[in-house]
Amino acid sequence: MYSETDIKRLGWHCRRGMLELDVLLAPFLDQRFRSLPYEDQQRFEKLIECEDQDIFAWVMRNSEPEDPELQRIVNVILDDGQV
Repeated sequence: MYSETDIKRLGWHCRRGMLELDVLLAPFLDQRFRSLPYEDQQRFEKLIECEDQDIFAWVMRNSEPEDPELQRIVNVILDDGQV
């Protein structure tokens, strides 16, 4: 289970070098993260450890992550209607 301190730390990691990712990841963290199953929360944390260019390509559907765990959380984010 993620504590509020953990979620705040994740919030700092959601602040990216690309505005497009900032407006996607931070609201998702604020609005949906707490209601995700623990496994998806872990996947989200793994996702935000990736490079900006990779995450951007995945959420723009220009490519897909090779890791099925990352693909799952990208799908959750995209299905959430954020993009």
